[in-house]
Amino acid sequence: MFGNRVLVIDDEKNMRHMLQIMLKKAGYMAETASDGADGLEKMSKTEFDFILCDLRMPKMDGMAFLRAAHEKYREKTFIMMSAFGNMDDALEAMKIGAYDYISKPFKTDEVLLTLKKAEERERLKAENIKLKQEKSQRYSFENIKARSESMRHVFDLVQKVAGHKTTVLITGESGTGKDLIAREIHSSGVRASAPMVSINCGSIPENLLESELFGYKRGAFTDAVKDKPGRFEEANGGTMFLDEIGELPLPLQVKLLRVLQEEEITPLGGVGSKKIDVRVIAATSKDLHKEIEEGRFREDLFYRINVMTIHLPPLRERTGDIPLLVGYFIDMFNKKLQKDLEALSSEAMPVLTRYPWPGNIRELENVIERAVLLAKGRFITPEDLPAHIRTHVPSQYAFPSGQPPEDSFSIRRASSRLERDLIQKALERTGGNLTQAAKILEISRPTLDAKIKEYEVKKR
Repeated sequence: MFGNRVLVIDDEKNMRHMLQIMLKKAGYMAETASDGADGLEKMSKTEFDFILCDLRMPKMDGMAFLRAAHEKYREKTFIMMSAFGNMDDALEAMKIGAYDYISKPFKTDEVLLTLKKAEERERLKAENIKLKQEKSQRYSFENIKARSESMRHVFDLVQKVAGHKTTVLITGESGTGKDLIAREIHSSGVRASAPMVSINCGSIPENLLESELFGYKRGAFTDAVKDKPGRFEEANGGTMFLDEIGELPLPLQVKLLRVLQEEEITPLGGVGSKKIDVRVIAATSKDLHKEIEEGRFREDLFYRINVMTIHLPPLRERTGDIPLLVGYFIDMFNKKLQKDLEALSSEAMPVLTRYPWPGNIRELENVIERAVLLAKGRFITPEDLPAHIRTHVPSQYAFPSGQPPEDSFSIRRASSRLERDLIQKALERTGGNLTQAAKILEISRPTLDAKIKEYEVKKR
């Protein structure tokens, strides 16, 4: 059921009682109020999805209630009731914001059918909002550009786990796209039409995190003036994404373990538990094995979330993906910044591929946005890139395999490569000015000319 909390407002006690029993039998959670003022009081303390309200009541009638309530709770669905069958009242109520109008006396099926229609409308609205949000996302799975073997392995794992409820742990450095992979696992599975709710465990203060995750009951603390569902309850039927789970405080790790084991939650200040059906995906940039050794992460929770692990490699280990990512980001920022760049220049691409990218894809995205903004021609040149990237000189002995090739032990060859890179960097920094380049290299201009010729360095 999309939304099952109903508030019945009617001055007739028998009518309130009859509707409450009928709604509960149909699976709704129903509360009652005796007039409009009482109804507003109940709405200030409890969340309701639908409000059934009589038009003719003492103290505050239905029309006055509707005006006051719709102004404050525009997202709620109001269904008005009247024994007088006055079409003018019905039209007036619809103008104010009522969803529908039921004439008394009514049949049970008529009320339930109206609620079902309202539920369907709300479901369609929610799906429409979800689709718009997904469309506005800068990324989608097909736009996670990669051709490296390591990322193809990631894609294969995503497809294998997407259709199951299996808990997944996504590991990788900050900026590698763990949230995108989590979103794809959700959207490729049977829960795609249900909500995916995300929370960063390190971004919310510890004293607020428990109520954010599990919700709270009215009166649980000073500001708890009404019941509030937590993120797990919001994700019921769908997926809960716990980003940076390594930041979760130890007391909450115990409670999360119980949620995963028992599939039920207990709101803060509550006495009973609620059953939930949630698929959990967790992500971390921390080494959880080390966190366990140092007593900051529970071993039993680790084994519970580590059913399937997907590791995202850092960008420096898959530099072959950089051209694809750069092309995607250029297209994206061309639209955003109303530019018309074609690509990176042939001189700029090597600058990007030899930089280690400590911030991974997120850092590359920011660099390309800056470059698109600064570029004057149709191509991004080295001058459009940040200085620390242009002037980065990679270690000649930092080899991906951990062992240098046989000829790389040569000091002479290594020195030559270093000289060539330094000259290239100096020319990039000075815009091709040979005199200034010779000065910062601390060599003479004739020596620079000779080395440019020897190493076949492009002057620009």
